[in-house]
Amino acid sequence: MAYKILIIDDDTELLKMLKKFLEMKKYEIITAENGLEGLNKIKLQPDIILLDVNMPGMDGIEVCRRVRDKVACPILFLTARVDEQDVVSGLSSGGDDYILKPFRLKELDARISAHLKRETRRKEKTEMCFQGELSIDYSAKTVQIHTDYLELTRLEYGIIEFLTMNPGMVFDKDRIYERVCGYDAEGDSRVVTELIRRIRKKLQQYTDTEYIETIWGMGYRWKK
Repeated sequence: MAYKILIIDDDTELLKMLKKFLEMKKYEIITAENGLEGLNKIKLQPDIILLDVNMPGMDGIEVCRRVRDKVACPILFLTARVDEQDVVSGLSSGGDDYILKPFRLKELDARISAHLKRETRRKEKTEMCFQGELSIDYSAKTVQIHTDYLELTRLEYGIIEFLTMNPGMVFDKDRIYERVCGYDAEGDSRVVTELIRRIRKKLQQYTDTEYIETIWGMGYRWKK
């Protein structure tokens, strides 16, 4: 079954071009020429949304804010804006990525493909993780060692979930903070150091195994 892409953009010529190109790539294409029409077509359950930022009336960032709690699919902003704050606003509203206009069609196709593959892997990922004496239930958001459950705060669990879903990969404090606290969080990424210290202390109550490894000058990773 073909993936379904919803494109929301007030540039009708661009809509026609993207529709023609992406249909050649065997996608099913839905188009909307403004934010309100785009909201109405969310009910068609697209697999990914391409969303123009700068539209009259309801802009793309407002559309994203309204639909983010209702759809889980990736949202890719199409924008001529290059200001860093605009990028931050887009991501903090719930967007997953952005591509600057004018863009090459091959680049857009590659971005779409990457997000769809990532989403497929996420859906297929097991809801449980087992590593030695440790087990994580991602649905229940619990961490267990043997028969004991760790008493974790929301942020502590969030760090464990993020690192265990990307074992062996090194992430710096800023990246961990953004993923766990959100792009628009008001705070300091240095809090990650304290959170990881607390997680390690709680783990050490039940096991001598070192699960979170510090890579000096780079960040942290979950040992495979």
